[in-house]
Amino acid sequence: MTRDRFEQAFDQYKQQSQSNARKESFHQQTDNQERIIAVRKNGDGDIIAFKTDSGRELDYLEALSEAKEGKLAHVDVFERYGREIIRSEPDGIRENNLDNLNTF
Repeated sequence: MTRDRFEQAFDQYKQQSQSNARKESFHQQTDNQERIIAVRKNGDGDIIAFKTDSGRELDYLEALSEAKEGKLAHVDVFERYGREIIRSEPDGIRENNLDNLNTF
């Protein structure tokens, strides 16, 4: 079965969006922000700590505070289940999701 023009157009849109997101995420970091490059997980697979591109290691509460202050690039803080949670900005790039980063 051949794909119709709507599926082809949507696939093209997704590819363009991913390409644009990669370019934007590279350029949007400001001088006073650090990027998270690795995470530490507990035995249940929950993220419990973060490592920044400057080499700092932050526990979850430290990272949460810095994310809310805008000191960490490309992460958001939102509330779920009655608590605040750090997550990657939803940019459509799976490789830079916090859960997919290298561990330390």
